[in-house]
Amino acid sequence: MEKIVEINNLVKRYKDLIAVDHLNLQVNEGEILGLLGPNGSGKTTTLNCLMALLSYDKGEITVFGKPMKPESYRQKRDIGVVLQNVAVFESFTVYENIDFFCGLYISDKKKRREYVEDAIRFVELDGFRKFYPKKLSGGLLRRLNIACGIAHKPRLIILDEPTVAVDPQSRNKILEGIQELNRQGATIIYTSHYMEEVEQICSRIVILDKGRNIAEGTADQLKQMIKNSETIVIQVPKLAQEHLAQIQAMKHIYSVDYAEQQLMIKCNGGDHNLIHVMNYLQEQEIVFGKVYSELPTLNDVFLEITGKALRDD
Repeated sequence: MEKIVEINNLVKRYKDLIAVDHLNLQVNEGEILGLLGPNGSGKTTTLNCLMALLSYDKGEITVFGKPMKPESYRQKRDIGVVLQNVAVFESFTVYENIDFFCGLYISDKKKRREYVEDAIRFVELDGFRKFYPKKLSGGLLRRLNIACGIAHKPRLIILDEPTVAVDPQSRNKILEGIQELNRQGATIIYTSHYMEEVEQICSRIVILDKGRNIAEGTADQLKQMIKNSETIVIQVPKLAQEHLAQIQAMKHIYSVDYAEQQLMIKCNGGDHNLIHVMNYLQEQEIVFGKVYSELPTLNDVFLEITGKALRDD
């Protein structure tokens, strides 16, 4: 499998701050790589180094098998970038914006027209081609931003939080569009603070913290790295300390918390933990109400591995 991006031993310092600390990262052809990390983890710095927008102190970066440098225009022609902050011209219509950005890469006028039309159809903005950005809703503006970044049909697409502050319907459209770009052959690097998005579309996930790659794998592989394999929550009106101690002593249970008539149990392994707990409550004639069990989420993985929430601001 071809490596579209390869980053080896990357170091970037800002005086005494090490923003990227001997980072190794690769992106394989045809995958959607989710890049996660709390604020200050080095994601943005890494992407700026990758695009040769920022110099670095040490390391090597190759894109499409060749060293990436500020003057690597041939490689940059095959990269599309969609940033979190919408970057379009307010004085241009939808069509003019897409045509302008596509024209930075495609000089042939006939081919450019075809590409622009393809992009407009792809993001479903055909009815808005003569609109100016200020007349578009937040979701439509995000779709225009994506169209400007992908109209030239790049092999590698970098998407930095493309669904921030959009409604659920627009978010779904954007996610479906990203998956379709991938099916059409694009390799994608995707950053987001929405864990459910990353789990939905990414074939592999890398978690950065303090400028280092601290975990990577599929969503399922990452979930297997943490202690918590299942969380059980039961509404219990009344529960004595001795019962809590006995539940805590059960096999595969490592954490028991009881507050405001809610019993929360965390398990490590085991296939029938919920059944064992319910059997115990019934044997002890303890009245209980609503019961549910949930498997670990990517958010659980992130919290356990980094010790912090995805958003630290």
